[in-house]
Amino acid sequence: MKITFPHMGNLWIPLKTLFEELGTEVVVPSPITKKTISLGVRHSPEFACFPLKVNVGNFIEALERGADTIIMAGGTGPCRFGYYAEVQREILKDLGYDFEIIILEPPQGSLLGLASNIKRIANHKTWNEIYQVVKIAWQQILALDVLHETSLKVRPFEEHKGSTSRAYERAVSLMVEARTEISIADALSYGLKMLKSVKQTSSLRKPLKIGIVGEIYMVIEPFANMEIEKTMGEMGVEVHRSIYLGHWIKEHLLPKVFSPSDVEEIKRAASKYLNHFVGGHGLESVGRTILYARDNYDGVIHILPFTCTPEIVAQSILPEVSKDFQIPLLSFSMDEHSGKAGIQTRLEAFLDLLEQKREKETLQGAV
Repeated sequence: MKITFPHMGNLWIPLKTLFEELGTEVVVPSPITKKTISLGVRHSPEFACFPLKVNVGNFIEALERGADTIIMAGGTGPCRFGYYAEVQREILKDLGYDFEIIILEPPQGSLLGLASNIKRIANHKTWNEIYQVVKIAWQQILALDVLHETSLKVRPFEEHKGSTSRAYERAVSLMVEARTEISIADALSYGLKMLKSVKQTSSLRKPLKIGIVGEIYMVIEPFANMEIEKTMGEMGVEVHRSIYLGHWIKEHLLPKVFSPSDVEEIKRAASKYLNHFVGGHGLESVGRTILYARDNYDGVIHILPFTCTPEIVAQSILPEVSKDFQIPLLSFSMDEHSGKAGIQTRLEAFLDLLEQKREKETLQGAV
């Protein structure tokens, strides 16, 4: 069995660790390129959302490199993500590929279904051996989230453009090789030290603070969102990402007792505008935007794949939220036709407006 899976940010690192430590050969999905997207777009339905097309491109590239088993997550609710695996199976079979696809459905509070599928690909490991491997992969996920969050705080103050990104990439590369509790802790500690040693500008300027909300794939995968976090950080903006892998796993894969502490707070914040699940992260996008406004963020950026049903619901509500809470909002609906230059132009205009708003508020406060 040679396993592959979708490429989404740094997800490949803990998944590579998980499957290799379980004794399974892994074909790591190649970083996403224009060729990946071209392959996916060519063979996917035109109306399908962008992540499905990128995944299809990932799978074709991995199958060509010898993978014979695809691991894909399932889903529940109105989001079309729940159908991805079945659609992708049909597309790839029609193209003549010989493979098996294993779908890991969200356990919705019970780990039995997920554990059963992991057992299937674990080469007859004992439950204790599986638990020890899952624990290591989980620690990698949490450590990678901490490194990423730290890089977002450091980047707007860097003296030399790109120095934070280089430190972050070195820190992540250390985590790839770390496969024990001690080595993960050491890699995290050394990675944080590298990030905090990035030379900082002497400017006393207070950076704009912007929160990012939206569909998880588009928020987490930098190629899909045109590296929007890096772009804004290098423009001197402090970015806060609302979704991390660790957060998603706690909320969707673990029993409710392990749910992140802010889940109910997000629902309460959104309840006046949206009080029920609409699939994906639609409700979270609304609730998080309100929480960013309450925390005095300067603005919010909403990222969604073109035609994403849950995020279209959020997109229709967010202008009212923006008006009620006086928080500027910019929405990016992206697909294979999106271009980095267009994104950059809109970002620059948005940031100019935020700077003007801040100056106006400062002057009013001084009177």
